[in-house]
Amino acid sequence: MKVLLVYPKCPDTFWSFKHALKFISKKASLPPLGLLTVASMLPKEWEKKLIDMNVSVLTEDNLEWADYVFISAMVVQKKSTVEVIRRCKNLGIRIVAGGPLFTTGYEEFEDIDHLVLNEAEKTLPTFLDDLKKGCAQHIYSSKEWPDLEKTPCPQWELINMKNYASMCIQYSRGCPFNCEFCDIVVLNGHKPRTKGKGQVLRELEVLYTSGWRGGLFFVDDNFIGNKKVLKNDILPYLVDWMKKKKYPFSLYTETSINLSDDEELIQLMVKAGFYRIFIGIETPNEESLTECNKYLNKNRDLVACVKKIQEQGLEVQAGFIVGFDKDPPSIFERQINFIQKSGIVTAMVGLLNAPRGTRLYHRLKKENRLLNDASGDNTDFSINFIPKMNVETLMNGYKKILNTIYSPKYYYKRVITFLKGYKPKPLKKRLHINFCDLIAFVKSIWFLGIRGKERFHYWKLISWTLVRRPRFFNLAVTFAIYGFHFRKIVEI
Repeated sequence: MKVLLVYPKCPDTFWSFKHALKFISKKASLPPLGLLTVASMLPKEWEKKLIDMNVSVLTEDNLEWADYVFISAMVVQKKSTVEVIRRCKNLGIRIVAGGPLFTTGYEEFEDIDHLVLNEAEKTLPTFLDDLKKGCAQHIYSSKEWPDLEKTPCPQWELINMKNYASMCIQYSRGCPFNCEFCDIVVLNGHKPRTKGKGQVLRELEVLYTSGWRGGLFFVDDNFIGNKKVLKNDILPYLVDWMKKKKYPFSLYTETSINLSDDEELIQLMVKAGFYRIFIGIETPNEESLTECNKYLNKNRDLVACVKKIQEQGLEVQAGFIVGFDKDPPSIFERQINFIQKSGIVTAMVGLLNAPRGTRLYHRLKKENRLLNDASGDNTDFSINFIPKMNVETLMNGYKKILNTIYSPKYYYKRVITFLKGYKPKPLKKRLHINFCDLIAFVKSIWFLGIRGKERFHYWKLISWTLVRRPRFFNLAVTFAIYGFHFRKIVEI
């Protein structure tokens, strides 16, 4: 059997970092971890090729080589996915599809030969058995949550790591919380399931021996969803492994705001080499937090929580949302003020949307307020339901937030606010001469410091950092490049 695994193209979005990647000569931020893991679940004797359309072109020769095309995609990749399906059908190639796009919206894809939904550990083996017997069905699904300790290591040899800015790994799936707008619990459940320490360390070792050095994203829905296991069974061993290897990876992940309640956990993460986390803050408006069931964020000084995490040595990226029914007209200014005061440099502000299967989706459907499916793009100026706030007011307010927080004046001021309060403890890393960083700095001088509209603010940041925070010079340049990307996205 010849199998072609295809990862469709992602559009230019906030998280694509497309305009920033050009500075470091990379083609994509992250590889398709799901497909690489699925590849390891397929029979060893099968021939396998992987085409990530974000780094290479899917040619007719690629398709004609294959007996089957396996596609995995997120909702934001729908347009590209539809085109891949069309091309396969024109050539008479059978398609096997899975991933979030198909799990939540399989009814739209009648042309797919085999839909392997939910988590592959449960549904893929049954499909493969039936395929071997010659009686493969159209749809495979499961309501059971698989044991992640049985998940194989991704088949990294199918990609060229040099195309990517970072690698990725998964330690857990699921989130203990139940935010109304989030589809995590629909896809992965409430109870966080974890891999064992031996499994995690083996996967790290494979990446290490493959030659990877640099960023490593733990793609977990909520890395601290099971604090007890994390603190006792994972992080102490991760600390030792990273220390022995001289910290070859710079780790980052997603957590909830309650990380700020646990200094021991923060310090363990920092010792293990974590330097950045993403948190869903959503809104400073308490009534809106109640509306969306984000109780974890209520009755807190959210700015103080963020500052505490930053002071311990973790950069905080965050997600924010406008468009809640309970949002007052002042929400736009409040979001701007919160973001600036907190020093959250990478602040992703999106319009509220209702992904399929979420409690929000079902509530709005019941209220006859749904308009269409969500695009999956966090910042594309679209909303898939009728909001309580006047639509024009909402759109104008949303545009004001983005145009303000990513204007050079506000953005660079926020970078300095962050760097003033950022206090990571130095780790004894092996010194690596990173030519990508050097090239990125030279390009930043040309595109931002000479040709850019932000050149005054760029040179102010560079000079301030060299004088006041020289050890963060590389980080300051990185932020300047990120800002260039964010402004490009806002302008689209």
